[in-house]
Amino acid sequence: MRNLTAIPVYNEERTVGPVLERVLAAGQEVLVVDDGSTDGTPVVLGRHPRAVSVRHAKNRGYGASLQTAFTYAAQHGYDVVTTLDADGQHDPSLIPEFVAACAEADIVSGSRYLREFATDTPAPSDRRRINMLLTDQINALLGLNLTDSFCGFKSHRVDALKRLRLTEEGYAFPMEFWVQAACKSLRVIERAVPRIYLDPNRSFGETLDDADRRLAYYQLVLDKALATARRTTGCGLQTARSASDAP
Repeated sequence: MRNLTAIPVYNEERTVGPVLERVLAAGQEVLVVDDGSTDGTPVVLGRHPRAVSVRHAKNRGYGASLQTAFTYAAQHGYDVVTTLDADGQHDPSLIPEFVAACAEADIVSGSRYLREFATDTPAPSDRRRINMLLTDQINALLGLNLTDSFCGFKSHRVDALKRLRLTEEGYAFPMEFWVQAACKSLRVIERAVPRIYLDPNRSFGETLDDADRRLAYYQLVLDKALATARRTTGCGLQTARSASDAP
C-alpha cells in the first residue's frame, strides 16, 4: 500500500527538523502541513526539500491541518495516510507496522495506555484525566473499545476517510472524528506506542490551557457531532465494528 506520512506543524522550529529527518530516513513520502507558523518553522522546512510542504495562510487549527492532509492524500492517489505530531513524541520506526495493519482495519490508532514501555514518561494529570473521561464516554456512546482517544499517531485508509465529512478545525477534532468513524462502521484497531511527553507544559493556546475550559470545549464538540450524526445519518448508539489489538 502506498503511504503518505503527514505531519501537522505550528511553530515547531525546534523539533520539526529532527522529526522530519527520522521520518525521511525511514523511507517515507512526507507531507508537512504548516498551519500558518510565525516562527522559523518555514525556514526549517526549506532545508528538507524531499518533504512536500503545504502552508495555510493563517493559523486555522489542528483539525484543519489534518483535513488538509487527508484531502492531499486522496487527490494524489495514496492508499494510506499516517499522521504523527511534530514535537518528537512519536516513533517513526513504527510507521510500517501501522500501515501494514491497515490491511485489516480502516483506522489504526496509536495508544499510549494499551501497555507500558520502559521509556514511558508520566502524562500530565489534567491531560490524562480528560483523556480518560472522554475515552470512556466515546466507548459507551459509540460501542468502541478505545484506550486512548487523543493520540495523534494514526494510519487511515484513504478510501475510508472519503466517507467522512469532517469540519472541526481545532484540537477537539478527535471527538468529531470518532463519532463519524463509528457511525460509518469503520474498522478500528489500536496499536501500543510509547508515552513520551517532551514538553508537559506545552500550550494549547488562548483559553484552552485551563483544563476545565478545555474539557468543556471537547464536550461541546462531541455533543454537536453526535447530534449532527443522528440528524443527518440516523446514526444511533452501539453502531461501530471495533477491536483493540495488543501489539
